[in-house]
Amino acid sequence: MGGVAERVGALVPQLVDDLKALTAIPSIAFPGFPQEEVVRAHDTVVGHLRDVGVTDISSIDLPDTSPVILARVPGPPGAPTVLLYAHYDVQPAGDESQWTHPPFEPVEIDGVVYGRGVADDKSNLMAHIGALRYYEGRPPVNLTIVFEGQEEWGSPLDTYPPQAPELFACDAMVIADTGNIRPGVPTFTTALRGDAELTVEVRTLPEPKHSGLYGGPAPDALLALLAALATLHDDAGRPAVDGLRADEWTGAQPMDEAAYREAVGAADGVPLLGSGTIADRLWAGPAITVVGIDAPQVDGAVLAVVPYARALVNIRVHPQQSAAEAQEAVARHLEAVRPFGIELTVARNDAGDGFSAATDGPAYAAASAAMATAWGAEPIRIGSGGAIPLVSGLHAAVPQAEILMFGAEDSLCNLHAPNERLVVDELRRTVIAMVEFFDAFGRPDAH
Repeated sequence: MGGVAERVGALVPQLVDDLKALTAIPSIAFPGFPQEEVVRAHDTVVGHLRDVGVTDISSIDLPDTSPVILARVPGPPGAPTVLLYAHYDVQPAGDESQWTHPPFEPVEIDGVVYGRGVADDKSNLMAHIGALRYYEGRPPVNLTIVFEGQEEWGSPLDTYPPQAPELFACDAMVIADTGNIRPGVPTFTTALRGDAELTVEVRTLPEPKHSGLYGGPAPDALLALLAALATLHDDAGRPAVDGLRADEWTGAQPMDEAAYREAVGAADGVPLLGSGTIADRLWAGPAITVVGIDAPQVDGAVLAVVPYARALVNIRVHPQQSAAEAQEAVARHLEAVRPFGIELTVARNDAGDGFSAATDGPAYAAASAAMATAWGAEPIRIGSGGAIPLVSGLHAAVPQAEILMFGAEDSLCNLHAPNERLVVDELRRTVIAMVEFFDAFGRPDAH
C-alpha cells in the first residue's frame, strides 16, 4: 500500500479543508430552509469536479427537487464503468443547544471534524473527489458521477433510474452513503431493509362526550385504536402479522444485546423486544413502530370520551420482501381486527423496497481486497435497518451492475443527531480503498 497511502496522505489536508468549507454551507433541502444554500453547495461541488479536470458535467432536472449533478469521466478504452453516488444535502441541525460547537461552523479536534453533514454525506462525497484528485482526473476506469441534493428530504430521483436506465449504465456502483460499523473496521453494507407507512384512523362519535354522563357504553376511539395497535406484536415484542418475512442474519454479528442496550441507552431493567440475535432483528426481519398518535394531550385534557384518534405506523421490511407486500399484510391485519366491533380506516402511504447485494462478483472481490489493504483487516458484512430508496431504483435500472455500499462515516458518527462527527483517518482510508478498487477493477483480468 506504500505508494498509494503516501500519495493519498498528501491529499488529505486539502481534502479536509474543502470538507470543512462544504460542511459550513447549511445545504438543508427541507421545506422552509433557504434553497440558495443548497444551490451554493451544488456549485461548490461542481467547482471541485471542474478543478480536477472533469469537463462532462450536466444535471438531471426533475420536478420538485434540488439539482442532481451528473458527470462522466472517461477511462482507458475497454475499461469497465463505475458509478459513484453521494449527496450534498444534509439534515437540519435540530436543537442547536445540544451541540458543543455551532453545527455549521465545523471544527477539527484531535483528528475528528464536527459539524452537521460532515459525515452524512459530505465526507463520502469528498472521498470520491479525493480519488479523482489522486488520478488527476484520469482514472483507470470510466466513471459516472451522481451527486444529488435532496436525499434527506426525499427526491424523485429515488424512482427515476428505471425511466432512463441509459444514464446509469455501468458495471459496478459505489454507493457512498454508508460506512463502517465502527472506526477501524472495514465494513460493507450488503442489505437494506425496505420501508413502508400506514395511517390508521378511528372515528366513533361526532364529538367528545362527557365521560361521566356517557362513559362506558360510548365507543371510545382512542381505546379502540390502542387495542388494535396492541395486536401488532406478541408478548415478546415480535411482529405478530402474518405475511412478514423474517430470517437469520448470515453476515457479521458485531453487536450483542449488552452493546445494543448501551447504544440505545436502555436501562438494565427494560427488556429488549423480539427474539434472535440483534442482527436478526435489525437487518433480516421486520419491525413495526408506532411513530405518532393524534389524541388529546394529557395537559389540559377534558373528561370526555374521545371521538377520533389516528396513528402513523412505520414498517421496516426484510431486504428481499416487497415493501408493498409487507405494507398490505399489516394493513389487512389492522382492517380485520375490529376492536370491540369498531371498524378502522387504514390508508396505505409510501412504500420503498429494500435491497440485498450480491457478493460473488468481480467488483465485490476487488473492493474487498481494496478495503483489506486500506484498513489492514478483512472487511465484514452488515445490514442496515435504514432505507436508501435510490439503491432499489438503481438496481431496477441496471440489474446486472454490482452494488457496493461503503464509505467514510461510521455508526458512531451521530448522523442525524447533535455533534455529528467524522474521523479524518476514516476519510483517508476510504480514499485509499477507492483508489485500490479502481486499480484492481480496471485491470483486464479482473473480469
